[in-house]
Amino acid sequence: MTTISRFLGSDHKRCDDLFANAETSVSKAEWDQAANYLHEFVEAVEHHFTMEEQVLFPAFEQATGSTEGPTRVMRMEHEQLRSIMGMLKAALEKRDADEFFGCSDTLNTMVQQHNMKEETILYQMAERVLGGQQEQIISEMSAVDATL
Repeated sequence: MTTISRFLGSDHKRCDDLFANAETSVSKAEWDQAANYLHEFVEAVEHHFTMEEQVLFPAFEQATGSTEGPTRVMRMEHEQLRSIMGMLKAALEKRDADEFFGCSDTLNTMVQQHNMKEETILYQMAERVLGGQQEQIISEMSAVDATL
């Protein structure tokens, strides 16, 4: 059986790989390719956030009776990451590699910390409190529209 941790953890990896492609393209000054990769990355991350914010987090909050716990922190971090992704787009539009990599370093650090919290704390808690609902929740997350 696929677990919430495996399902969303593999999506974290997919997003990381897309971002690495964008960074590689910027390092080679392949600006158009970098823009394509960054666009794919942002879409993938937004899709991931949407799966969590529209399906997982509400189910977790309903099961625990709390909206003030880890889901609140994750939502705040999602907003911070969205802001940095906006800065990355702006740097790319200016074709400013130094600015891009400055933002990139910040994003990478934040994403690593964020994903670690999700994978080692939130997803584990969700699997415990949601128990037999995991397959349904994964099915609902899979059905979230990928084109945002």
